[in-house]
Amino acid sequence: MFVKPATEAVPARTKDQLRFITCGSVDDGKSTLIGRLLHDSKMIYHDQLTVLERDSIKHGSAGNDIDFALLVDGLEAEREQGITIDVAYRFFTTPRRSFMVADAPGHEQYTRNMATGASHAQLAIILIDARKGVMVQTRRHSFICSLLGIRHVVLAVNKIDLVAYNKECFDRIALDYLAFAAGLGFTSIVPVPISARYGDNVVDRSAHANWYDGPCLLEHLESIDIPSGTAGQAFRFPVQWVNRPNPDFRGYAGTVASGRISAGDEIVVAASGRTTRIKRIVTHDGDLVGAEAGDAVTITLEDEIDIGRGDILSRPDDRPKVADQFAAYVIWMDNEPLAPGRNYVLRIGSQTIIGSITAIRHRIDVNTCEHLAAGMLSLNEIGFCDVATAMPAVFDPYELNRKTGSFIFIDRYTNRTVGAGMIAFPLRRDTNIVRQALSVDRRERAALKNQKPCVIWFTGLSGAGKTTIANLVDQKLCGMSRHTMLLDGDNLRHGLNADLGFSETDRVENIRRVGEVAKLMADSGLIVICSFISPSRAERDRVRGLVGKDEFIEVFVDTPIEECARRDPKGLYSKVKSGQIKNFTGIDSCYEAPTTPEIHLRTMEQTLEHSAEAVVDVLMARSILNG
Repeated sequence: MFVKPATEAVPARTKDQLRFITCGSVDDGKSTLIGRLLHDSKMIYHDQLTVLERDSIKHGSAGNDIDFALLVDGLEAEREQGITIDVAYRFFTTPRRSFMVADAPGHEQYTRNMATGASHAQLAIILIDARKGVMVQTRRHSFICSLLGIRHVVLAVNKIDLVAYNKECFDRIALDYLAFAAGLGFTSIVPVPISARYGDNVVDRSAHANWYDGPCLLEHLESIDIPSGTAGQAFRFPVQWVNRPNPDFRGYAGTVASGRISAGDEIVVAASGRTTRIKRIVTHDGDLVGAEAGDAVTITLEDEIDIGRGDILSRPDDRPKVADQFAAYVIWMDNEPLAPGRNYVLRIGSQTIIGSITAIRHRIDVNTCEHLAAGMLSLNEIGFCDVATAMPAVFDPYELNRKTGSFIFIDRYTNRTVGAGMIAFPLRRDTNIVRQALSVDRRERAALKNQKPCVIWFTGLSGAGKTTIANLVDQKLCGMSRHTMLLDGDNLRHGLNADLGFSETDRVENIRRVGEVAKLMADSGLIVICSFISPSRAERDRVRGLVGKDEFIEVFVDTPIEECARRDPKGLYSKVKSGQIKNFTGIDSCYEAPTTPEIHLRTMEQTLEHSAEAVVDVLMARSILNG
């Protein structure tokens, strides 16, 4: 059998493209549906069909029939397990329209992949197994599609052949889904009974479901009217690279995210507010008169102004928001929960900024859309959160511009993407509160004390000797007429942090507050000595970033846990052993030891006195004590 693509009535380059995603629960038939669409639309060549027939014998789950899912499930692991793991993208065209389809995984642990596919889609095909009805994953995927701006849904009730093409079954599922999706903001929901395996109502109308008088799937996909492109939106140009091949040329390279622009138009650098005009729009093939969404160009300006990677160019009368605090919907994608206060790398377009969640306003139950109180977000949970960034970010609300309104969270150590966000609005306090310039700075305050300010951060297990050594260091420095302050974990929990417990969220907030206080004290010219278990490298590095890497000295008090338990100065290990304390650092809660501390104290090899002297010696070598 030879199958070739159908003759196109219109050149493909002149057709509009519909980007859609298939999603739903595991084994609902998403990959089979796409394979059937490609086959029945005559988008499979003879050699592909030959390979598909061979693979169906080896990996297939359709008996003697062709397993169309294998056409999409390209990864060997997917074929062996019979599931979709990665997002598979396929392109095909019909005489009326071209299509890009994303086949999203159904397993809950691959929700991150599904969200990636949905972020580029204009329409979602939500598959439901006719035997099972609306499932939890159906609701989750529908909610994420709504959150990511998809407004058109096809409710594909699949495997209708396995319920004998029963109209009552189809009607019941359609009503259940419509009731659930009523509050999700979809513009259109079109239920279609299909059998992806046998092709009923996919490309051709089913002879077995003559009670259905709606469109078949492909007919609806070809005819639905969805505004395409972002050329009609406000002009946004994220700068990806400053191009300086020689001293006579400075250009700003990137891809137009939305809108249109022409040479000679006035533009503004969104963050700084500096205005200028576009001199040239340069490409490899020569200059352009204008550029629009999707065009990769280099822009030159009439004036020399400070612009770098991450800046966004816009029109002066339609600037994006600029704020260091905003509210956003967050989909958490990591096994380690999201805790407020922890620092992550935020990537908003070409901007890379350090930021953190300052508050979780509520978590969203995907089954009921109910808003629930939450102190953290676990894997695949969705929350509405307040986000703070270390420097102002440039963005649009996601509902106005997907390109400039979305962002991802990146773990600072593993470089793993751990979450995704959709910005709702800036928080007003950023526009009302500005940093006040002070006449006396930290250098002048430190000069009065004849020392260099710094933060000496002692970390280690409970019972390692942190506070004892820190106290000895404090005594020695005071004896040298140095100005110091010792911050101890237990002492601060009697006052500043008295309202905090020992949950993961409270521990993060504990160190965040200590870091802010330590910075203020260092700004006053003091040598600040801090003694905290601080088990997370991320929290310690957040303080380092807050204070400044040259003024943060990490001291790892390295004592084996067996020795800490033997000493047990506070009786805590005994309580852990008897079950009175849970989530104790080093026992059933992780301690992340420093990898490159400025000072490494091995208390089994040196006395506490010698350890304190070693710290003072480092301070002397760094000229901390004689500013």
